[in-house]
Amino acid sequence: MNTYAKAVLTAGAAVVLSLGALAAPSTAQAGVAISIDVAPPPPRVEVVPPPRVGYVWAPGHWEWVGGRHAWVTGVWLPARPGYVYHGPVWVARHGHWVYREARWGRR
Repeated sequence: MNTYAKAVLTAGAAVVLSLGALAAPSTAQAGVAISIDVAPPPPRVEVVPPPRVGYVWAPGHWEWVGGRHAWVTGVWLPARPGYVYHGPVWVARHGHWVYREARWGRR
């Protein structure tokens, strides 16, 4: 192969590889889809610690673990300016209980 052909192939490969660097980054999303026939127990009473600057209290909630409801205690989460924390909830739908994950929503 002559020098000119090698230069063209090298330049073409460089262009193709550089286009990959320009691709828009994608975001990975994972979701939990839980639908059960067993209603969650009532929420437990938690003593909320005093407020912490720069943090949001995420109250405890029931999760479905190993075929039963398990209580997850509340925690402090780092605040996200411009967002509001919405904790996980169980919603009754067509005779089943559907779990909606916690999320951050715009103010």
